[in-house]
Amino acid sequence: MILRPVRDSASDAAVVREIHSAAEAALERQSGEPPAPWTTERIAGHEAVTRHLARTDPGGCWLAEEDGRTVGAALALKREGLWGLSLFCVLPSAQGNGIGRLLLDHALAYGHGCLRGMAVPSADAGAARRYHAAGFKLHPLMSLTGKVDRAALPDPGGTPVHLGDASHRPLLDSVDRAVRGAAHGPDHETLLRTTEELLVVDTLSGSGYCYRDGGRVVLLAATSKRLAAVLLTAALSRVPPTDEAEIAHATAEQDWAVDVALAGGLTLRTRGFLALRGMRPPAPWLPSDAFL
Repeated sequence: MILRPVRDSASDAAVVREIHSAAEAALERQSGEPPAPWTTERIAGHEAVTRHLARTDPGGCWLAEEDGRTVGAALALKREGLWGLSLFCVLPSAQGNGIGRLLLDHALAYGHGCLRGMAVPSADAGAARRYHAAGFKLHPLMSLTGKVDRAALPDPGGTPVHLGDASHRPLLDSVDRAVRGAAHGPDHETLLRTTEELLVVDTLSGSGYCYRDGGRVVLLAATSKRLAAVLLTAALSRVPPTDEAEIAHATAEQDWAVDVALAGGLTLRTRGFLALRGMRPPAPWLPSDAFL
């Protein structure tokens, strides 16, 4: 078996997506849940993220190859002293052979010197064990999904929410630093390209932003829980009536998000863990799968 860096190429991006798809499908079969569809938009977004990280973090993106086929992938990033694991997956047929351990070791080595680390792992028990063994504290996650009852959403209280664009980068990075101790930096460029819209609040009492794509709340951060709730309310109110809303990762600290989502008719369930090292769970925050 050999490990090699992920290249910024369409072929490597497709391979990473295929491995992720196979690992995800196996996990969903075990849990009895229907697999999430790989729509054209999801495929394009996934491959755009892989190529973005291959450019920005070549030292953190690795593929495992065995007998001429690619069997595993790990994508890690570093942003201002924060290490994050964007993706970690191994083909089901290749699991149990030490491939996952080697991939994770290489991804972790890329974060040498970073004081803080995080990963939003799947519900895979094996992945959770590896993170715990690497010194991460595991925080149970909730997801909230369903059709939005717009009439039942909380009153935002008159706080204005605006559409954002690339000109808001300084505000976005400032909020990131306040909430999680590090800016997303270049990740915002890819988020702007691969999501439907960016919502922004900027008031005398604080600021915040939220990326929405269809029914998904992709990433949300704010300097207060009140503004985070205003942004989430605005995002859910803009979900198309034909789509189901999805808030994929909320910790117990995100009580403001649970309040808004349950009021809007979404259903709560537990799934997976947030893995953190050297930091507490950010509070006015809903992480992105890819960029944390």
